[in-house]
Amino acid sequence: MKSLTILVFLIGMIGYGQRSDFDAITFTKADSIALKYKGASLKNLPVLTYNLTHTLDTDVEKFRSIYTWVCTNIENDYSSFQKTVRKRKKLFKNKEELSAWNDSFTPKVFENLLKYKKTACTGYAYLVRELAHLAGIKCEIVNGYGRTPTLVLNENSIPNHSWNAVELNGKWYLCDPTWSAGRIILENEGPRFISDYFDSYFLADPQLFVKNHYPLEIASSLLLEPPTLNQFIEGPVVYKEAFSIGVTPSRPKQMHLEVTKNEPLTFDLNAASKISKNNIQLMLSSGLSTKEVRPNVLQNKQEYQLRYTFEKPGRYDVHIKVNDIIIATYTVKVKRN
Repeated sequence: MKSLTILVFLIGMIGYGQRSDFDAITFTKADSIALKYKGASLKNLPVLTYNLTHTLDTDVEKFRSIYTWVCTNIENDYSSFQKTVRKRKKLFKNKEELSAWNDSFTPKVFENLLKYKKTACTGYAYLVRELAHLAGIKCEIVNGYGRTPTLVLNENSIPNHSWNAVELNGKWYLCDPTWSAGRIILENEGPRFISDYFDSYFLADPQLFVKNHYPLEIASSLLLEPPTLNQFIEGPVVYKEAFSIGVTPSRPKQMHLEVTKNEPLTFDLNAASKISKNNIQLMLSSGLSTKEVRPNVLQNKQEYQLRYTFEKPGRYDVHIKVNDIIIATYTVKVKRN
């Protein structure tokens, strides 16, 4: 990670980017090549890299072909993830030992990946990095915290996730091949992986990415003013659907809120593209009751402020919906006057 750390200190000069930097490029050819080699062997990575990239003209297309292939050919191994979590928990208080174990453990993860095409997040990030390097593209593994709606973090939580940073055209970009690949379903018979490629974690906006990814080396967030770990932990739950429509909840910063009855509460959103005010709602859940309400929406270019006044005391889960999709959740305690 030293190379990435040094580079991101120069962020003021080289900058960071997001998917929109490549709006002029279609990834159709790169994706079709990845599909053509579906099921290809991992036993000769230089050959695989050559097959995935040699007919493509730009680094971003080459990286796209690699990324798509990894996400659609590798199965998420939940048992491997659990073993990794247990080991990290044991070593968490010794940063140097944890770092050394991460370095030694990665090749072992890769050995199992070669045999079974199954791995946890570390293996996904490792494979993307190795293929990118073989294609002449700078790429690093980023270790840190991944936050999901069902995973509660606190200041004593151990690092639980890995993803990638990649340099393209002099800028660094973030992506998460594990979460792009699909999802784990926990059933009575045991965990089951569902392959379901999710494109929006590819070259994601760092401002949105940091809502559910927090790196151990904060410079790897690619942000000039990143949140603290506590701010990350205390923030609202942000769902992956927010990435699909490019909407970032910016305020309030914390998930758990308190207001007084008849006191207006505001939620701020930043959008990558224009949203119709009529397509923004709040879904309020209290006990067994759920209802949708339309807040007062103020718009300034692509910034939206949602205002709503609670008329009854109680505790509410407040889900922000955009285009009928829940993108974030807060909790609100409404007190009496």
